[in-house]
Amino acid sequence: MVDAHEPAPRVTLIAKPGCHLCDDARAVIARVAEELGVAWEERSIADEPALAREYWEQIPVTLVDGRQHDYWRVDEKRLRAALAR
Repeated sequence: MVDAHEPAPRVTLIAKPGCHLCDDARAVIARVAEELGVAWEERSIADEPALAREYWEQIPVTLVDGRQHDYWRVDEKRLRAALAR
């Protein structure tokens, strides 16, 4: 159940278990989201076959406001700029 008082996530990290690049991306996203007060979520290709088909070769993938923003690595400056819009 979604809490109506919680903001919708602006950032989505699409990751997979055991992925060191995912760990790096998660750390950057968590830090930036906390500093900017932005909600984020993580989804796993291990749990969602459609995501696996679409993003398998690009993991980790970062979406901002539902649109693909980065893959493989998260550039902190680019993420901050995208969230400032």
